[in-house]
Amino acid sequence: MSYFEGKRILITGAGSGLGRRMALSMAREGGSIIAWDINAEALEKVLSELKMASGREHMGTVCDVSTSKAVYQAADTIKGAAGPPDILINNAGLVSGKPFLECSDAEIRRTMGVNTMALFWTAKAFLPEMIHRNAGHIVTVASAAGLVGTARLADYCASKYAAVGFDESIRAELKQVAPGVNTTVICPYYINTGMFRGAKTRFSWLLPILDERYAADRMVDAIRRRRPRLIMPPLVYTVPLLRLMPVAVFDWVVTFLGVNASMHDFKGRKEDAHDRS
Repeated sequence: MSYFEGKRILITGAGSGLGRRMALSMAREGGSIIAWDINAEALEKVLSELKMASGREHMGTVCDVSTSKAVYQAADTIKGAAGPPDILINNAGLVSGKPFLECSDAEIRRTMGVNTMALFWTAKAFLPEMIHRNAGHIVTVASAAGLVGTARLADYCASKYAAVGFDESIRAELKQVAPGVNTTVICPYYINTGMFRGAKTRFSWLLPILDERYAADRMVDAIRRRRPRLIMPPLVYTVPLLRLMPVAVFDWVVTFLGVNASMHDFKGRKEDAHDRS
């Protein structure tokens, strides 16, 4: 039996991109999807796709996960209608992709709200039931940008560093109070979902722009296997070793690999909406 069979799976940012692909894959394996997205039209479309893929109805809620009030209200609705989720996948994210001083205060708050604060609100909403049952799974879709600071991504990197730290801290706490609750943190390099449209890589054989379908499949497999961490591509696993070098050498290596020039031609999505990074 699949790990997802019969489980209630809440995915934020499920309307398109990685969230949509993960939802469809898990629904086909018997999961009951609870899709959250800020885009009502995208949400309606993915719910239709989920029904076609699985032959069953799934739930969806329009929710701005950056605000605690919206999250708690949507959580109460879900608990009353279907019960609390067994798996929580914090996938919604966005990026401004500008030099730091060109980011407005509102853009910085929005990035931190969606990419970081939402993790706190959803966990506070659903983690108590998981701890009570000593069962459940919290998945944090972070980024390789949560491991390496990158030019023109100051707000995004800060938000994803926070996401990685959040996962590590929650994992440590859960081992003490509810070891049956699993956690998974996912740190991919750029993915061709459109969120990072225009981003470049200098050495595609070392740091490829990841294919959306491939990345989603790897993520689903990591969750299925209850892996505590997934980093893509493998080169990113060397970051802790690179940090043993003097700062000047570390900076030279990152720049040589093209990371600090990767956002120079960034375009991103035209619309201002949650993406699935």
